Amino acid sequence: MSEVVLSAQGVCKSYHLGGKELAVLQGVNLNLHQGEFVALQGASGSGKSTLLQLLGGLDRPGSGSILFNGSPLRLQTPSQSAQFRGQHVGFVFQSYHLLPDLDALENVMLPAQVQRLSQSIIKNRARDLLDKVGLNARMNHRPSELSGGEQQRVAIARALMNVPEIVLADEPTGNLDTATELEIIELLSELHGDRRLTLMVATHDETVAKAAQRVVHLKDGQVCEY
Repeated sequence: MSEVVLSAQGVCKSYHLGGKELAVLQGVNLNLHQGEFVALQGASGSGKSTLLQLLGGLDRPGSGSILFNGSPLRLQTPSQSAQFRGQHVGFVFQSYHLLPDLDALENVMLPAQVQRLSQSIIKNRARDLLDKVGLNARMNHRPSELSGGEQQRVAIARALMNVPEIVLADEPTGNLDTATELEIIELLSELHGDRRLTLMVATHDETVAKAAQRVVHLKDGQVCEY
């Protein structure tokens, strides 16, 4: 078994809604190993998105720890947390989150703009990624000129821009038709194999789950495998 790169240890998370406390995660324990493809399943409202946000450092647990290579994220300063997200984690969302006034190439380049690299290096890397996801002829189109599947391919290329070890995808096929969904699953699987990514995909879709190497389920605020 390869080494653990990201783990949740006794993670709890609650939200206050309407004067009441809603416990979403209740003692989650989970290890993600280097290079594995994991599907995260669970009913709507089970906390899949919350868990991905915690694993990626976008939010902090109420209690418990998220560890990256054995070091707890809670000990990071805000700048260290931003650096962790920028260098080590790529995010893919159901609703793409592309900037409408930028073309595909510019959207993919965005995560690398904070790095001390020349614009030519950044642009060439973005072009290579768009070519890899099959959008070589569409890189100068804005999101409104692209189909949903094409927009998600742009979002996947953007997630890979800073060469992350980990990619966290939240319902990446949720807004797509069946044919396009299969294309995106195939693309994610191919990128996972080519780049040795640690890939976790939150999904309702059994087709996505079947493509994964391991399936974990969120139920009653905890992780179980079966």
